[in-house]
Amino acid sequence: MRGWLITKSGCELGEIDAAQLPPGDRTIEVRWSSLNYKDALAMTGSPGVVRSFPMVPGIDLAGDDCLVTGCGLGERHWGGYAELARVPEDFVVPIPAPFTPREAMAIGTAGFTAMQCVDALEKAGVKPGGRDVVVTGAAGGVGSIAIALLKAKGFRVVASTGRVEEAEYLQQLGAAEVIGRDVLSAESKRPMETERWAGAVDTVGGATLSGIIRTLQQNGAVAACGLAGGAKLETTVFPFILRGVSLLGVNSVEVPNAERRRIWALLAQHLNLDLLERMITQIPLDAVAETAPRVLAGQVRGRIVVKI
Repeated sequence: MRGWLITKSGCELGEIDAAQLPPGDRTIEVRWSSLNYKDALAMTGSPGVVRSFPMVPGIDLAGDDCLVTGCGLGERHWGGYAELARVPEDFVVPIPAPFTPREAMAIGTAGFTAMQCVDALEKAGVKPGGRDVVVTGAAGGVGSIAIALLKAKGFRVVASTGRVEEAEYLQQLGAAEVIGRDVLSAESKRPMETERWAGAVDTVGGATLSGIIRTLQQNGAVAACGLAGGAKLETTVFPFILRGVSLLGVNSVEVPNAERRRIWALLAQHLNLDLLERMITQIPLDAVAETAPRVLAGQVRGRIVVKI
């Protein structure tokens, strides 16, 4: 089978002996995958992503009728950047109608995470009709899909991005307003500031997440799912004990199969496929390595699907 293989000495595209496939209940002929931030880290040799060697990278994959996202693919289990994959049965989710395998990978881990974030906000009591909901890292995969989902549910969405040149794209997805990332990440000595947000989907972390917490409204909530802006969080307890705000952690890797199916059913119900298509850049398997540095540099928008 043809695919990318990461060893301790580097990453190469070539023929891989299918006999090397790890044990598993299901062997899948991989048709599509996607290129995520974590994939880009793995492809460029960043430490801490790949947990064992050799490893086929790719945290998402789709066959003709099924998909796998997360579950340690590309980290502990061979992933989607090869023509065959073998995985435990409880990793596998049927592709829900109306999605095609390509659309399923356009959603992938990013869209799955976005839906988890929106679901978590709703469970925390964030409702449309009040103050705005802000989405950070808005031009990325999670951010793009989160905007489309929140708009579909009736929220007024503000997109926060370091790429203001993408304002028109973000407005097409449903953002009512686009702000620079410095608005949220600005330094402040005040533990709380004027209430601005009913809720937030944050892919950035760091100073941006601190700024969101200071400006959430009474009983507001932020779903945190990324750390592109840093892992350190500086805040105080005051927003939590005086405004009752909630910080909701979202993990898209270790999710039980039944919950995975529920989240995919929500995506099938709420995600506009025309908007999804606007987010897609398609590349061949050969182009993954050359595209990965652009992902890390924030030079791509939306979702990158990989044709296997």
